[in-house]
Amino acid sequence: MPDVLVIGGATEAMLARMSEKFTVHKWAEHDMDWLEENAEKITHVVTNGHDGVRPEIMAALPNLQMISCYGVGYDAIDTTEAVRRGIMVTHTPGVLNDEVATTAVMLVLACYRELLRDDAYVRSGEWEKKGSAPLTRSLENQTIGILGLGRIGQAIATKLAPWNPTTVYHSRTKKDVPYTYYDNLEAMAADSDILICITPGGAETRKIVNAEVLAALGPKGTLINVARGSVVDETALIDALQSGKLGWAGLDVFEQEPKVPQALRDLPNTVLLPHVGSATVETRTAMANLTVENLLQHLETGTVATPVPE
Repeated sequence: MPDVLVIGGATEAMLARMSEKFTVHKWAEHDMDWLEENAEKITHVVTNGHDGVRPEIMAALPNLQMISCYGVGYDAIDTTEAVRRGIMVTHTPGVLNDEVATTAVMLVLACYRELLRDDAYVRSGEWEKKGSAPLTRSLENQTIGILGLGRIGQAIATKLAPWNPTTVYHSRTKKDVPYTYYDNLEAMAADSDILICITPGGAETRKIVNAEVLAALGPKGTLINVARGSVVDETALIDALQSGKLGWAGLDVFEQEPKVPQALRDLPNTVLLPHVGSATVETRTAMANLTVENLLQHLETGTVATPVPE
């Protein structure tokens, strides 16, 4: 049987299906010395969008044919090198759109309606002592700027539609959608009440949400990030939240996951999640199935169901 290297773990169901057609090797149980001895027989890799394939691992696999990524994001995989070497790379778009969009909406509502503050108010007994909690904000009729209007970005826009927003967006290209396009992110932020980040990670978008963009969003603005931690300048974000230059932030991703700066954890105007945008049983099962289906289809026919655009 051909050999597959699994980086970053896999579910028991995934391992069982792969084991029917492959000899499975778990990278967590090996090191570069083992890889040097076994590299030639490995033809496939299964990984995820966070771990990807480190350059030294990819370089050590002379017969690598295919990388199947468990996740829609794949910025931790060097697709330029993969294209150069003729290595097929796949990901799992589509099946997680709605779940990540739901997480974005949840963060928006949690920030606007001060969910964590009011939950603590009840648990602490302050409601009984002091009476009603301070008022919050309405989500109705807000201007929502979406950074990255791909499949998930459009799903977010659809899920937020019942709150009657004005939806605007910034992306690499203008799209055929009923929303207003901005070719300048800072200008869009200045016109928005909420900025939702759902753009791919990577060098092109690294810290694209910088101090200037955050200042444009302003003291009454809310930043939501369900993209990659690298998209937002975390130092600038902390400064903006501490100084009042930015109002609120709902974050599912961070620059150095799982390490989250203490300053962010201490701030009362943040809602923080441990990168769980797609983390439901149903969605993760669908992602796992598609990851393995891409792998098995490539083995069988040399084709795949969901290649990355490159």
